Amino acid sequence: MQEQCAVEALLGAADIERREARMLLAHASGVPAASLAAFPERLIDAPAATRFRDWARRRRDGEPFAYIIGWREFYGRSFKVTPAVLIPRPETELLVERAIECARSLQRPRILDLGTGSGAIAVTLACELPQAQVTATDASGSALEIAAVNGSALAPGRIEWLESDWLAGLGGRAFELIVANPPYIPAADPHLPQGDLRFEPLAALVGGLDGMQCIDAIVAAAPTHLAPAGWLLLEHGFDQGAQVRACLGAAGFESIATWRDLAGLDRISGGKRRAV
Repeated sequence: MQEQCAVEALLGAADIERREARMLLAHASGVPAASLAAFPERLIDAPAATRFRDWARRRRDGEPFAYIIGWREFYGRSFKVTPAVLIPRPETELLVERAIECARSLQRPRILDLGTGSGAIAVTLACELPQAQVTATDASGSALEIAAVNGSALAPGRIEWLESDWLAGLGGRAFELIVANPPYIPAADPHLPQGDLRFEPLAALVGGLDGMQCIDAIVAAAPTHLAPAGWLLLEHGFDQGAQVRACLGAAGFESIATWRDLAGLDRISGGKRRAV
């Protein structure tokens, strides 16, 4: 029969960064991290201690924290994540903010989220823009299953989920706003075999040899699916702003701009389809 174990003993044996270990133990045990810090002599029951030891081992092996606990916060909400989807990142919140700014004044905007992954962008827009009609696509059925779970929990009945390779499955439908956080890392990027990226789906990270393959495809196809004066907003790499703006210009977009994230790096670029 397994025995209870003191907080201090568990944290001391975890062999990971102390603060991270305490957060893992909090999730494994249901005891707030502040309480664990204040009472290191507290006994943790055997099932929780076993769960924590397994989680600490996985973290030592480099598995992302979010995959271990099964969720990540984005725009103030908790989203279920698994290795089938990218882990939502804080810089993507800028894409959401720009989308809200574009759509807020519209009475009933039709919004399309391409490559939705966990559904974080689509669900957030549905929550923040209750007047919007939100559609989200992904080529991965496994990703759409996770997105639908998040949609049911946070925006039930508000989002249409479609399995589609970017815009290929949308027929003649048009939208006032299209957003995407597509794969944009070059295939030879040295960071791919490092850190959290090792565990995330490669197809959601790599955008061809130069990182622009998916962006080019989206920009080329988007005009036929945008209403007049509709916006296309894209997240991209910190060094791709000029390339994305040039791509948008070549496709006939106007009011083209790039917005920087909190680190001062180019992060979101977009343009407006010409009003006919």
